[in-house]
Amino acid sequence: MSGSNQAVASLQSEVTKLRHELTTVKNAGHSANGSTIAADTMYVGQYLVERLVQLGITKMFGVPGDFNLGFLDFVEDHPKIDWVGNCNELNAAYAADGYARVNEGKLGVVLTTFGVGELSAMNGIAGAFSEHVPVLHIVGVPSTSQQKAKPMLHHTLGDGRFDAYYKAAQQFTIAHTNLVDIQTAAAEIDRVITECLVMARPAYLMLPTDIAYMRISATRLRTPLNIEPPPNEPETEEFVLDEIIKLVEAAQNDVIILVDACGIRHGVRHEVEELVHRTGFPVYAAPMGKTLIDESYHRYGGIYVGEISHEDIKEKVESAKLILSIGGLRSDFNTGNFTYHIPTQRTVELHSDHARVQYAMFPGIGMKRLMPKLTARLQPYKEGAFQLEVPKFEAPVPKEDNDIITHTWLWPRVGQFFKPKDIVVAETGTSAFGVLDVPLPAGAIYVSQILWGSIGWTVGSTLGAAFAAQDRGMNRTILFVGDGSLQLTVQELSVMLRHGLKPIIFVLNNSGYTIERYLHGKTRKYNDISNWKWTKLLDTLGGEEGKTSKSYTVRTKQELSDLLDDPTFAAAETIQLVEMIMEKHDAPRALQVQAELSAKTNRYTADA
Repeated sequence: MSGSNQAVASLQSEVTKLRHELTTVKNAGHSANGSTIAADTMYVGQYLVERLVQLGITKMFGVPGDFNLGFLDFVEDHPKIDWVGNCNELNAAYAADGYARVNEGKLGVVLTTFGVGELSAMNGIAGAFSEHVPVLHIVGVPSTSQQKAKPMLHHTLGDGRFDAYYKAAQQFTIAHTNLVDIQTAAAEIDRVITECLVMARPAYLMLPTDIAYMRISATRLRTPLNIEPPPNEPETEEFVLDEIIKLVEAAQNDVIILVDACGIRHGVRHEVEELVHRTGFPVYAAPMGKTLIDESYHRYGGIYVGEISHEDIKEKVESAKLILSIGGLRSDFNTGNFTYHIPTQRTVELHSDHARVQYAMFPGIGMKRLMPKLTARLQPYKEGAFQLEVPKFEAPVPKEDNDIITHTWLWPRVGQFFKPKDIVVAETGTSAFGVLDVPLPAGAIYVSQILWGSIGWTVGSTLGAAFAAQDRGMNRTILFVGDGSLQLTVQELSVMLRHGLKPIIFVLNNSGYTIERYLHGKTRKYNDISNWKWTKLLDTLGGEEGKTSKSYTVRTKQELSDLLDDPTFAAAETIQLVEMIMEKHDAPRALQVQAELSAKTNRYTADA
């Protein structure tokens, strides 16, 4: 976020806060029938839980620790929120991330203890910050008197710096607070949660053990949190709309729409669908924007990744006279190592907190408010838009003269297995690149961590995604993960078993870190791993083979096809793990091209 955008966002946040405070004051002394009453009271910990429940949060992830146990009593005693105990804090943060991604418009919540717990979770929180995911990190901390006296407590650094972890957390959160003042505790809780949701970034809340059990007025709960984005300045917004229309007319309707991650994260899925369907302009997606648009839609052309794109997609996007970019997040793996060939003079960018028209920046003009008006202005151009040809996005299964499970064959084949409203989770690297070129059915959600790229993230994320799928009435949750990545976070399979979740887990057993091999060290031992007995895992972690879990090993195309075609397997009535034996040095086309581009950038060679 640029300095000007940050200043505008900060001002808008303050205005939103003041409006909420004004509404709260109006509601403070009035009951439902309008009479003045003494407000009910509740503990601070109860207030925090109640706010989360009001927002539709049904799950809290984390690990118990002595500084959060008292607060956990409030969580466990509430009938509308469930505690999901994780195996470690990092996995819990990953789960909260996955929960928030699938439950669009809601936040994920992770609870840890002071120091050792919160630092363990920090990688997960940083990933959520990087990829614009609203995760609230609640940390149980020592009492206010202990924070003042600074004794040599366990979980401290031993030097009296009780604020060290708080300072570290500020690097990866959009809002943060330490609830040391009972008078402002409720307002601070409201502020932090609101900024977390509106800005779609993690927030950090320190809850001292004594503050959690102090009583405060519950009156503020009568005023729902305002999580809508701030309004755009009318004259500037109108000017931006006029400028976009001028560019559309100059392009003679040769316009394409390119959607990306922030279109999902900042809640404009409906607005994007309206724009696309009511204007008819061809639409493409960046990898992180996959499934923002229904991939069965006839005006959807597929995934644009710069030089990695299929040639027909690359030609259509880069030859367009105007590109309307929505929620762009131009990271290396999201742009084919920065190989977009889209000049600024042919680009309009819409973001959550600003718009850019060619070289002109308009801070504070957010896409959520702008897009409905833009759709209305662009509708008259629909007839001309339909004259533009869109390549059909499809992935036919290739015929190969062997029975080895190759990446070229695998991904189109599992594409036939997907159903509407499935959640498809793909691990960083091999799986993420493989799924990209496969169209997903209507209503399906694609989940991957392309920017942050922490290997093992998908296992915890699948746990959160599966819970969110229950909240939303989605279909199956399907995970594709490599053997190396799964070894980092495998413990969360036990949590899935304990809670009766039923994901299908495809393990790509290719003897190590494939993406690393392609980046550097293709035959080096450091990219090798130990080969586990994968089909014994679910039994070891609490399952009962054939009853509460099922495991399979497939070595050939035929064996995998037979399994995918089995109605019982496809019904996903229990958790299932499929070990797929694959060639050590095989990889999806897109990964091979990306690795080649990245290797040139990394330049792991000594100067002569």
